[in-house]
Amino acid sequence: MSTPQELSQQVLRAAERLRDRVVRTPVVASPWLSAAVGSEVRCKLENVQHTGSFKVRGATNAMALLAPEVRRRGIVAASSGNHGLGVAAAALELGVPALVLVPETTAPAKQAAIRKLGAEVQPFGADCVDTERQARQVAGATGRHYLSPYNDLDVVAGQGTVAVELLAQWPLVEVVYVALGGGGLISGMAAYGKSVRPEVEFVACSPLQSNAMAECVRRGAIVDVPCGETWSDSTAGGVEPGAITFPLCQQLVDRYLDLDEASIEAALLGCLEHQHLLVEGAAAVAVAACLADPELRGRRAAVIVCGANLPFSRLRSLLRR
Repeated sequence: MSTPQELSQQVLRAAERLRDRVVRTPVVASPWLSAAVGSEVRCKLENVQHTGSFKVRGATNAMALLAPEVRRRGIVAASSGNHGLGVAAAALELGVPALVLVPETTAPAKQAAIRKLGAEVQPFGADCVDTERQARQVAGATGRHYLSPYNDLDVVAGQGTVAVELLAQWPLVEVVYVALGGGGLISGMAAYGKSVRPEVEFVACSPLQSNAMAECVRRGAIVDVPCGETWSDSTAGGVEPGAITFPLCQQLVDRYLDLDEASIEAALLGCLEHQHLLVEGAAAVAVAACLADPELRGRRAAVIVCGANLPFSRLRSLLRR
């Protein structure tokens, strides 16, 4: 297990490794959010990453570090969407065979998008925990490498490169709002951010309906947390026993905010109407947190718009409302 200081160095090395492999996403002003909260707010647009999500950063970094013989045997991953897209895109670039297991409830369009990038897709199980367990078993039985969406330091370091870019693009930022699922994005970002700007506050943002990592941190242990349906499907689900991101979140995250579904839905609509951005539910959680945070108090804030992959069926549902 790396210390936060060691992880920060891994993030820096990952940033160099990914320089020509991922999009250096822009940081843009948000007049809408700034006016709403009375603070200067800017958005880091990971929704324009070439897979529509930050996840390709971690997948590419981790895969690039594998030994050649491991790459030849191939990769197995479990994902309901964004991690699978990231794995498939990285595997295509690096010439690695990839198998992505998805829950049987995964939208056909998401499965097709992963296949389009050259990965094999295999639906399994009704729950992401069952899918993940099966993926590990397949990897073990076939000698292929299992690539976790967050429980892998090389993946976390890759996700942390978002902070390397953000702090270079806007050195004056004081508060950063980050959607929280398994904790890979905020762990990597905060490890680097705290090493160079310890005063910057990192706020983890979760849907109240599925706030597993936040609840685990509050209880001081990885426990089973009931998860309900949420707009933020890409952050939903439990925390894997022994997850490396759990102690990192304990040490590095400054605050946790839980958002209800009404506020997430309002943020999705607000991004469309005022910012002209199509974003997924997880990104809207971070936007909603910025809008609702009583402790922002005029400080300069960045919202990580982590992804754009809102299923078309959910977009139709949103617009009907």
